[in-house]
Amino acid sequence: MGSLTYAAMLVFVVVAVTPLELVLRAGVARRARRLALTVVCAGVPFVVWDLLAVHAGHWTFGPDRILGWVLPGGLPVEEVSFFVVVPVASVLSLEAVRRFWGWRVGDESEREARR
Repeated sequence: MGSLTYAAMLVFVVVAVTPLELVLRAGVARRARRLALTVVCAGVPFVVWDLLAVHAGHWTFGPDRILGWVLPGGLPVEEVSFFVVVPVASVLSLEAVRRFWGWRVGDESEREARR
């Protein structure tokens, strides 16, 4: 059961933030390009950092806490998924708060801001 720990945490985060898009209509899904850029900009440096740290022996991933699927380079699939799930959850949270309070960033039209 311990091998599901990391994956279960990721599933919990996804389940917790999904209502922000579905119920509060945060609008993140309709801006897929922007979301993809966010994930790439946030994820790539951390994946590289993780790869370097693992290969340098600074840390490891306990085999009893992961599913055992290891990607090329030695990172578990859960670790790489973390760098997708967390930025998506962060953007969803930010956009839900913006929508709830009616805050504008300045890159959307008046019509988009009222949705």
